[in-house]
Amino acid sequence: MSKPAARPRRARPRLLARVFGRLRESPNLAIVLGLGLALLFLGWASGFWVLIRAAYLLLALVPIGWLWARANVKGLRLEVRRGPDRLHAGETTYSSFRLQNLDGYPKLWLEVEEPTNMPGVAPKSVTFLTANGTRTWRHEVLCRRRGRYTFGPVAVASGDPFGLFRRRHVFGDMWEVLVFPAPVELPYFWLPSAQLSGEGDRSRPTPYITPTASGVREYHPGDAFSRIHWLTTARLRRLMVKTFDFTPTSDVWLVLDLERGVHAGEGDESTEEYMVTAACSLAHRLLGHDLRVGYLAQGEELYLFPPARGPQQYERIMEALAVLEANGQVPLGQVLLANERSFGRHTTLIVITPSVEEDWVTAVQALVQRGVQAAVVLLDAGTFGGQEASLLSFSALAAHDILTYLVRRGDDLSLALGPSGASSAYWLHRSWKER
Repeated sequence: MSKPAARPRRARPRLLARVFGRLRESPNLAIVLGLGLALLFLGWASGFWVLIRAAYLLLALVPIGWLWARANVKGLRLEVRRGPDRLHAGETTYSSFRLQNLDGYPKLWLEVEEPTNMPGVAPKSVTFLTANGTRTWRHEVLCRRRGRYTFGPVAVASGDPFGLFRRRHVFGDMWEVLVFPAPVELPYFWLPSAQLSGEGDRSRPTPYITPTASGVREYHPGDAFSRIHWLTTARLRRLMVKTFDFTPTSDVWLVLDLERGVHAGEGDESTEEYMVTAACSLAHRLLGHDLRVGYLAQGEELYLFPPARGPQQYERIMEALAVLEANGQVPLGQVLLANERSFGRHTTLIVITPSVEEDWVTAVQALVQRGVQAAVVLLDAGTFGGQEASLLSFSALAAHDILTYLVRRGDDLSLALGPSGASSAYWLHRSWKER
């Protein structure tokens, strides 16, 4: 026996749902339809022709409004040019719009909207177009806070004069903007001198090509042609090659504490934002001095960037800091112990934390005993609304001769990350060593 044919789905429930949804979106349309049908029923019941004609006029507004709204967004062309999509907080990007009317009649009311999740940005503007007209304008956006933001796609909406219908046309794709934190100049920041590139008298000539060119000499048979310094050769009229020095450099690690429970404050006045600004400023300074900088932070995910130098490493760190959130559960002490193999004797740690726990202090002390150099940027959580101050941790670190910078709410980082914010015991010990 053959199976009975499946019954076709009835589209009536969907149609009714769309109609009632449209009526909920447009109260004016519901009022016009309700009033028009009521007048039509009263006119037929009473035979009063004025009510019937009034009902016809009201109901005629429905197709007129629908055609008006449809025609107002038809025949439009929108071109959008974007500004830079990677910038620092405080900088400005832009969107340039060129809206063209391809029809031979004017568009009287057009709302151009660019949805965005960036706070403090008005995404909507209203304009009109003459017949076959064009309008251009530019929307500048001040990026106040770090983060990853989206713009678009751009939508042009319009409606009829009676407020019955709205039509919307979408142009283009979504645009993403990544806002890096703004670095602060740190003219007084200091790290242990034995671990910084170029300090001391350990530079020595090397037959290998290194980033440090020390001078030139005459060409000898067997020298690589890539080492020839052509400007000096042209000036002296004989072959001259570059010489290089080997300058031992240390790897500097930026270690950030992303444990949720140790942070305090809200918005810009929070330990999280101060930590991000400090890390950004330190990366800018250290990489600007051609040091190898690594990055370690563990929140919901582990961010581990091996030490490297140059603009690419700076951009990687900035991308991580732009979207950083203190949402982790792993204490800083465990993070240091789990990654202790990455820290060798020629390594300098810069730990940034508001934590008042003792486990991470013990972990830093153990690394220092192995020969690792360390500096701590300690954020005083008590000044940010936290329950405990960081003075005990500050005293413990200073007692073990670990350079510690104490940062409080409202401090200028360019001064706090310097002698005025550092542990006095360390500077006294350093001055005694230099005598």
